[in-house]
Amino acid sequence: MLVAMVALTVTADAQGFFKKLKDKAVQAAENAVSNKVDSKVNEETNKAMDDVLDGNKSSKKSKNSKSDDADADAEDDTPVAQNQKSDFVRGSVILFEDDFAGEQMGEFPSKWDISDGSLEVASVNGKKYAHSNATGGTVFSPLMENMKSYLPDVFTLEWEEFMCKPGDIDQMNWHIYFYQGDDELGNIYKMFRPGSPDVYGNYSFRKGGGSSDNVTGDLKWGDLEKCVKFGQWNHFAISFNKRAFKYYINGQRVINLPNVAAPSRFEFHVQDGYPYRGVGHVILAKGAADLYQRQTTDLSAVEKAIAETGKFVTNNILFETGKATLKPESMAEIQKVADYMKKNPTARFEVQGHTDNQGSDKINDPLSQQRAEAVVKALESLGVDGFNLKAVGKGSHEPVADNGTEAGRAKNRRVEFIKK
Repeated sequence: MLVAMVALTVTADAQGFFKKLKDKAVQAAENAVSNKVDSKVNEETNKAMDDVLDGNKSSKKSKNSKSDDADADAEDDTPVAQNQKSDFVRGSVILFEDDFAGEQMGEFPSKWDISDGSLEVASVNGKKYAHSNATGGTVFSPLMENMKSYLPDVFTLEWEEFMCKPGDIDQMNWHIYFYQGDDELGNIYKMFRPGSPDVYGNYSFRKGGGSSDNVTGDLKWGDLEKCVKFGQWNHFAISFNKRAFKYYINGQRVINLPNVAAPSRFEFHVQDGYPYRGVGHVILAKGAADLYQRQTTDLSAVEKAIAETGKFVTNNILFETGKATLKPESMAEIQKVADYMKKNPTARFEVQGHTDNQGSDKINDPLSQQRAEAVVKALESLGVDGFNLKAVGKGSHEPVADNGTEAGRAKNRRVEFIKK
């Protein structure tokens, strides 16, 4: 019994000893983690401060001291070229839109008509589109009430095409034709020849004013390689205002014709049935950017709106469907806002993102917030002080038009800059 009692006493003491040892080990581990985190935080903080200070020193040096670079004086005398080519603005009233999302794979797309060939719904990189599956090519156009005349005298047309990588397949492809009734007025012929990228395509349009002459030109590869994105979807757009024709690829203007004949309809011509041949997410809208006028000293649209109403509202800041990713053509509008804000550096703004009522609040509310934040980030990248900006997502809770129509939903998808 004495031996047993001693054993129990030793066991109890040992348990107490091991418990204290365990507690100390846990505390030591926690202290080690805490010290490591503090050390990492201090390291990152010091690095950030060094970057800021180095940036300030560099900036100060560039302003107050001469560079050691022998080319510094030459750079000071070099003229800076300015060329605004991202001026696309979507029309305000949607006349036709099809993103093919609700269509069944392999079936004929329900919003379209063909005059030659064969068309089916296909998908690449997760996006559905109208695909030509005819060896001899396909000619197709939107299904409208009046198939001979549906283009207004001022319109924008947008669509997407998938561009495979050079050398994957022959990318020769008829592009788009414009007509007045049955009379052909113009076309853009897009092609890519593997191994010979000097010529990308060409265009030909009837001049305006009743002329029988055409204005023609080539689309050189060297002019386009900076805006075409291979291995992914590309955004194409056309803006027409009574006589002025502009053509864009991923927001960059590549054709600018001041006087061509006004069309009444269009057709997509796809030459063959190779993979990726076809178009995705087509939007036809009434309205476009104003005809070019020489700049005057009048207040800009942004300045005038803010002076009169205290806010600037725009439908021309566009995002990828269901995402907070800004489309390239949005930057022209954001630049206007940035210019105003930099002229008024003490003014503060609430940047509001608004959606239509398609989808649930659970989706639209955070999406509108993310879009507002994306606009703020874009403004900051253009030199606007982020301290003066606050992003607010409004979802679909403050509509300005009827969500029961596509035109109304287009107006509700907007960004507002509210002066505070």
